[in-house]
Amino acid sequence: MYFDGHSDIWNDVTKRRLSGETDVFSRYHAKRLKEGMVEGSIFVIWVDPPYTEDYGKRTRQIMEAVQAEIAESKELVIVHNYSEMMKARENGQFYVFIGVEGMAYIGSDVSMIDDYYDFGARHAMLTWNEVNDLGAGAASGKKSLPLTEAGRRAVHYMNDKGMLIDVSHLNEGGFWDVARLSTKPFVASHSNASALCDVSRNLTDDQLRAIRDANGCVGLNSFNWFISGDSAKHNVEELARHAAHMIDVMGIDHVGCGFDFCEFLGPGATFSNPDKERSFTHGLEDCRSICKLFECFDRMGMTSIEKEKIARLNFQRVIKEVIG
Repeated sequence: MYFDGHSDIWNDVTKRRLSGETDVFSRYHAKRLKEGMVEGSIFVIWVDPPYTEDYGKRTRQIMEAVQAEIAESKELVIVHNYSEMMKARENGQFYVFIGVEGMAYIGSDVSMIDDYYDFGARHAMLTWNEVNDLGAGAASGKKSLPLTEAGRRAVHYMNDKGMLIDVSHLNEGGFWDVARLSTKPFVASHSNASALCDVSRNLTDDQLRAIRDANGCVGLNSFNWFISGDSAKHNVEELARHAAHMIDVMGIDHVGCGFDFCEFLGPGATFSNPDKERSFTHGLEDCRSICKLFECFDRMGMTSIEKEKIARLNFQRVIKEVIG
């Protein structure tokens, strides 16, 4: 069974509920996740373009859609800590941690993190790709910009509340501030190794070691832009090479899954390539293909416990330590 450290399913839920549909998770996602043996995930509140013109309005829309979906769905359970996660797992329930992919909504008012926490969120990223009042995203072009004063306060605030800090979309300057300031493990939920694919969203070996030293975890990302600059290598075998490199640098205890599957968002997604097929990794098109990555691990000679650590145990360890 697999734990996926990053999913945008809440966006699909929001889009469909705003168009009048109901019970979206059960109708469009539950069967596929079950077939893919995904036992749980972090579903993020993500304000995507063009809705970034009004972060507050879109955040409220997503929260309202999520709240309605949770009340209606019999296929998922929201969990808030390690014990609830383990109980759901034992009961065979698909469990979800609510996360946040970028907190531009709060401006510089760090106390507004409580809005997310009170809604149930136990995970958050300071930025998506934008520059906001907390810091700069990895794709913003502001590589060395440090966290703002509010961003630094947000790190301490999240530590104190027991929220999992995620640096996947943070620039390098902000990353090193989090590494210096955080008193708890932090994660990069959906990032790969820049040594194999040198793009701003991937992590250098020094960054990987910093996450290791914090006892954190990095989730392997299946989106092909982050796997290789060579389209001929947009395949599951190349993602397995990222895993091997990350294990060499960090050790087996710090690599997990954060696949960022987004085929269900459709061709209208702003970040997509014009050719939809080229936006995804061959052999890992959606969650039903996760087993193919682990077949690569078999061929690499991984043991059962090593595969289980990547599949779920490493992320679950960090959740236990940070969230409790």
